[in-house]
Amino acid sequence: MTARTRFIHRAAALVVAGSAGLAFAAPSALLKALDPDNDGTVSLAEARTAAEARFAALDPDQDGTLDAKELEAVKITRAELGTVDPDRDGKLDKAEYLALVELRFKAADPDNDGTVSDAEFGTKAGKALASLLVK
Repeated sequence: MTARTRFIHRAAALVVAGSAGLAFAAPSALLKALDPDNDGTVSLAEARTAAEARFAALDPDQDGTLDAKELEAVKITRAELGTVDPDRDGKLDKAEYLALVELRFKAADPDNDGTVSDAEFGTKAGKALASLLVK
């Protein structure tokens, strides 16, 4: 075996060994914060629990609704608002906010397994969901 061949084999072994570590990478801080049962994913129930705390944080006047200014942090679209605001008052109460969480949760769960993984939180839909759950 030539020196060049040994080098190529060693380099290949390092690549394989390194990629194995990536498959078992530590969960992100976001997942750790949202996954109290530490199963590596966030269920809708876990998302709702986090969303209730986020709703309270977004509602500093504690009037039980989020107005347009309070909703700026979650960047709600007109289409989303039209879907989750049936009374069309331009504000979201907690039930309407949780309906938005469910809507974004479904978008962030393309494999429909009922959970959002760390990788799914890395998508555009996952990031939109995360904005409803944490600051």
